[in-house]
Amino acid sequence: MNRHRQYLVRGWLALLLLTLMWDATGADVTVMRWIGSPTGFALQHEWWLERVLHDGLRQAATGVMVAVWAWALWPAKRLGLPRSERLTVAVLSVLGLLAVNLVKNASATSCPWDWTIFGGQVPAISHWAWGVFDGGPGRCFPGGHASSGMAFVTLALPWLWPVAREGRAPSTGWWWLAAALAVGLLAGFVQTLRGAHPPSHTAWTLLICGGVSLAGWALARRWLASPAQADVQRQINGHAGDDGAQHAALP
Repeated sequence: MNRHRQYLVRGWLALLLLTLMWDATGADVTVMRWIGSPTGFALQHEWWLERVLHDGLRQAATGVMVAVWAWALWPAKRLGLPRSERLTVAVLSVLGLLAVNLVKNASATSCPWDWTIFGGQVPAISHWAWGVFDGGPGRCFPGGHASSGMAFVTLALPWLWPVAREGRAPSTGWWWLAAALAVGLLAGFVQTLRGAHPPSHTAWTLLICGGVSLAGWALARRWLASPAQADVQRQINGHAGDDGAQHAALP
């Protein structure tokens, strides 16, 4: 098994275990009490957090998604990856976003700034209380803003779990993964400071996006392997033809 793939799978499983343990301890409420007060969250409408790191980051993520699709659909062959792999990366990024939004739209849990302990109108109910409505707006779990970065973790897979053994540098994949995680964690942290989401919501966003990316890439690899193997075989045949021509030219 590819060792970088092992790191990714083990990392995902470790995060799942840690997040479940975090949820079991009720640490979300503890952390939010450190940030908020009975009168609410002082940073909820802070300009840098609300306008720049929330609205601005979301708009930037939309631009990145457009750029990813332009990269995926560009017909040129010399863009680092075969177009089939680029398209798979783009599709999985969208599927990660859709998965987060589907769970979010089905969530009955309201956000911390709606909780009575922070001056809101509803009790603090765990997102594990499936089907239990707190009487508020709900649709708070998981963190949608964090998916602005987390959805792009799939960009790392062509280098960390390559389809063809063609000497791709894993460092490229780790850089892509680090960038996606940095943006996602920043977005999640901003929302926690504003009182929109407790920390576990960001962790679950990463688990959903990461799970969709890993499962989707694993399923797509068989389809992706066919054109990759064909390209390798064409290169081998081309080299063989060149060698044959050179040998034929010898006296």
